[in-house]
Amino acid sequence: MRLDDDKIDQAVLALLFLGIHDGTRAWKGFDWDAMNRLHEKGYISDPHGKAKSVVFTEEGLAEARKFFEELFSADK
Repeated sequence: MRLDDDKIDQAVLALLFLGIHDGTRAWKGFDWDAMNRLHEKGYISDPHGKAKSVVFTEEGLAEARKFFEELFSADK
């Protein structure tokens, strides 16, 4: 089976939004490859380092909210 990295990234971004705290921070307990791709796309801060969370960029926060609503909203 081939995996669609873009779909994985959308799901991870949406799940990061689920764990949002302190306004724009999210716990970074997801696949490192996906986290690196989200950073390369400009959606989150660099996931490497000792911090247990990443910071959403303005664009990343908007995209995360959009994917969260698309994937998990019961109001469809």
